Amino acid sequence: MRRIRYNPLIRGIMSNQLSNSTSPYLLQHAHNPVNWHPWGKEALKIAKAENKPIFLSIGYAACHWCHVMAHESFEDPETAAFMNERFINIKVDREERPDLDNIYMQATIAMTGSGGWPMSVFLTPELKPFYAGTYFPPVRRYNMPSFMEVLSGLANAWANDREEVEKTGGKVFQHLNAQTKSENGEVLTTAHLDAIARSMQESYDWGYGGWGDAPKFPQAMAAEFLLHHASVRKTDEHAKLIKHYLYAMARGGMYDVVGGGFSRYSTDNQWRVPHFEKMLYDNALLTRTYLHAWQATRDPFYKRIVEDTIKFIAKEMTHEQGGFYSSLDADSEGEEGKFYIWTLEEVRDVLQHDSDFFEAAYGITPKGNWEGKTVLQRAIDDATLAARFKLDAETVPAKLAESHTRLYTARAQRIRPGTDDKILTAWNGLMLAAIAEAARVFENTEPYLRLAIHNAEFLLSSLRPNGQLRRAWREGKTTNEVFLEDYAALILGLLELYQTDFNEKWFSSARELADEMIEKFTDPSGGFFDTPQDGENLLFRPKDVQDNATPSGNALACEALLKLAAYTDEGKYRDLAENSLKLVTQFTLRYPLGFGRWLTAAELAAGTLKQVAAVGEAQDPSFQGLLKAIRAEYRPSVVVAASPSSSKENTPALLQERGMINGKATVYVCEGFVCKQPTTEVEILIEQLNS
Repeated sequence: MRRIRYNPLIRGIMSNQLSNSTSPYLLQHAHNPVNWHPWGKEALKIAKAENKPIFLSIGYAACHWCHVMAHESFEDPETAAFMNERFINIKVDREERPDLDNIYMQATIAMTGSGGWPMSVFLTPELKPFYAGTYFPPVRRYNMPSFMEVLSGLANAWANDREEVEKTGGKVFQHLNAQTKSENGEVLTTAHLDAIARSMQESYDWGYGGWGDAPKFPQAMAAEFLLHHASVRKTDEHAKLIKHYLYAMARGGMYDVVGGGFSRYSTDNQWRVPHFEKMLYDNALLTRTYLHAWQATRDPFYKRIVEDTIKFIAKEMTHEQGGFYSSLDADSEGEEGKFYIWTLEEVRDVLQHDSDFFEAAYGITPKGNWEGKTVLQRAIDDATLAARFKLDAETVPAKLAESHTRLYTARAQRIRPGTDDKILTAWNGLMLAAIAEAARVFENTEPYLRLAIHNAEFLLSSLRPNGQLRRAWREGKTTNEVFLEDYAALILGLLELYQTDFNEKWFSSARELADEMIEKFTDPSGGFFDTPQDGENLLFRPKDVQDNATPSGNALACEALLKLAAYTDEGKYRDLAENSLKLVTQFTLRYPLGFGRWLTAAELAAGTLKQVAAVGEAQDPSFQGLLKAIRAEYRPSVVVAASPSSSKENTPALLQERGMINGKATVYVCEGFVCKQPTTEVEILIEQLNS
């Protein structure tokens, strides 16, 4: 293997091409001796001009193994010198460029059988992948070749066996291109959805909770579907599963009981030891799941999880201008999880005479439960704890909360994990929806509404400069790209906010964005492309219909259009949604856990959305009483419009020609092209909603 001593004059300058990036992940690599380029015309032009292969490295700021590979290889002068001489090196933040991540993740999985981050893909100058992997160690380890061996072998193949390299790239391209073709089926029926719900119940892990083996990821979208399905069918068939699952994830480990918020996934089956990074999207999706579970059951445990998670977002993940940050790193001081774990001595030092109670609650021992330290996870329930310490059951949550607060104060003195402070439209839209809904479901939550409004105003201004929606913002700069999921998630967030404060500007913005989305992303064969029609020419135009860590942009768009159709009575929205649903029927029947958000959209399409129009004076107690009745229960198949007047501009068609009866606040409930008798009485309204 050829070794080249680092020479700063050979491309490996000490400040590369990443220093003007909006991405904290790219900025982390701005002073590598590797001459990284951001993805763009300049780098691709150089690759063609110099006839060199491209090394494409894709990761994200909170990725632990991305940091490891960077330290081991990208900071090494000799490795960097070889990379700079033989390759054009491009670094991509997967969170800013989900299109590139999607394309080359498909390639990595096709070539290796699995994928992940860091993603390491080698491309021809024509962008065709010919070799792929994830993390490579600096020396032979884990039954893997060293990174330098991979680089050397591929450089040699490029120089001496180009025809075979090009042949491999062509085959991979053909495979990927074939994957973009999809056949239309029929829309999922209620019978299909019943069967899928039963299948999820049968494959559930009743031992530890969840589906599948470690690493276990939070399947918020699957839980959401089961909650929705149970509500529509008026059954408690899945209640035991939902409770078992939500309690398993939130008793600690995965959930930060001290500071609020969920980690990315559990490394073990018991949800005990997480991968400690905290992602905005996970917390957005899980917040809504626990919120809906509280609506369905009124279990105070769920409410506490929602409140503490939103408090975490507000305190630790919110920019002063209103945007929500992307993630918190898994590492601090170079160690994964160091910020979050405890020794018995640390707990006793902070809690002192209350420590025995806390130690019993979390099963804390001198040996710990992870590498000699303790990842906090509940060991016994409230009732057992109350009996052991001779306390009233109601006292236990308050006593634990007080201990959590003291530990949080002590933990704040530690060196914090890094924050990826870029603001992504799609992820913000998901969190906006969660907070806006919590603001109307809980009482006395004016801070939630302020947080949601501040966020929406930021997204519609800073992330929509000159009326053009953008993917990412950081320190006053936006990226040029935008994707389907950005439009769809923001539309859904705005619709939730509209249903909370009934400000027409949220609805009109949502509808305007929906019309833009249709124009920019529609695929005439059904559904939507992930990239706009005027977007960059890539290897192919991606159209990913599977839900991954975040919902599919197509699934979100489908859900948004179904709701807009209910608000506007415009058939075009419904037609586009149904054509999208036809794309995934066979996939969903075979792999329902990979299409959880689609299942929620399918529930909306298979049943009949109830359209509710409330008319009255905002400060009238009767008007507020009617709204409170609508919001009191979990009603996933209801859209609500309200106004003190039916003549305002930009109000949904649902409100047109609706007036008060005898000067009293009035509600109109419509379903399946038929409207029920308008009512001014709460009891009749509830009967109509429940029928």
